[in-house]
Amino acid sequence: MQTEKKGVIFAAVSFIIWGIMPIYWKQIDHVQSDEILTGRILWAFVFTLIAVILMRDVRALLADFKDLWGNQKAFWSLFTASILVTSNWFIYIWAVNHEYIVQTSLGYYINPLASVLLGILFLKERLSRTQTAAVIVAAIGVLMMTISYGKFPWIAIALALTFALYGFIKKNIKLDAMRGLVIETMFMLPFAVGYYCYLFVQRDAAFLHIDWKTDLLLILTGIATALPLVLYAKGVQLIPLYVAGFIQYIAPTMMLFIGVILYKETFGKVELLSFSMIWAALILFTVPKLITMTRRDHLKL
Repeated sequence: MQTEKKGVIFAAVSFIIWGIMPIYWKQIDHVQSDEILTGRILWAFVFTLIAVILMRDVRALLADFKDLWGNQKAFWSLFTASILVTSNWFIYIWAVNHEYIVQTSLGYYINPLASVLLGILFLKERLSRTQTAAVIVAAIGVLMMTISYGKFPWIAIALALTFALYGFIKKNIKLDAMRGLVIETMFMLPFAVGYYCYLFVQRDAAFLHIDWKTDLLLILTGIATALPLVLYAKGVQLIPLYVAGFIQYIAPTMMLFIGVILYKETFGKVELLSFSMIWAALILFTVPKLITMTRRDHLKL
C-alpha cells in the first residue's frame, strides 16, 4: 500500500508540473519558440547526462545504446519517437506563447482517445460499445469547436497525435526513463547545436544577449523537461494503469484553468459545450475500464 501511495505521489507531482508549465513558458515568451525548443533539447541532454553520471549509470547507458544499435528496428523507432516528442514540445511552446493554452488543454484531453485509435489502426484492436460511443462523442466535440472557430483546431489535434504516437512507439522499447531521455535528446542534439550556432552567427540568439534571468530560465528548461518525465516513469511503475489514467487529467485541467483564469483566453458557450463533449467521452472511456480493472485487482487479492 505504501508503494502504491508513493507511486500516486510521483505521478501526481509529474502532472502538476506539466499542468503549471504554461506559466513557465510565459516567462520567456519574449524568446522565439524555436530557440526555446533548441535550448530545451540541449539542456535536457546536459542535465540528464549529469544525473546518469552522478548515479554511476554510464556503463548501463553505453550498454543501452549498444543494444539499440544492435537492434536497428528499435534504434530507428526511438529516433522517430525523439522526432515526435520534439515536435510535440515545439507545438506546445509555440501555442502557449501565442495565446492558445485552452487548445493545448484540449489536445491533452484528446490524447487518450487518440491512443485508442492508434490501437485500432495498428494493433487491430476492437472497441467496446461504450468506447465507440466515447470516440464518436469526442469527434462531435472537436467538430463543434472546428465549426465555431471557422478553422480546424490543429494545435489540439497535433499535440494529441504526436504524443499518442510517441507513447505508442515507446511502449515497445524497454529503457530506463533517465537513460532513455539521454538517448532521445542525444538524437536531436546535433540539430540543436547546429541551430544554436546559426542563431549566434546571425546574432538572433536571445541566450547570453538579453539578461541573466532569461539565460537562467532557458538553462532550467532542461530540468523542467527531465524532472516530470522521470517522476512519471517512476510513479507509473508503482500504480495500476487505471490510476495513472485518471491522474493524467490533472495536467490538462490545470492548463485549462490557467488559460481561462490567469491569461483570460476565450472560453464561451461553444467552448464549454465542446469541452463537455470531450469530458463526457473521457467518462465513457475511463469509467468502464476503471470498474473492470478494480474488479480484476480484487480477484487477485
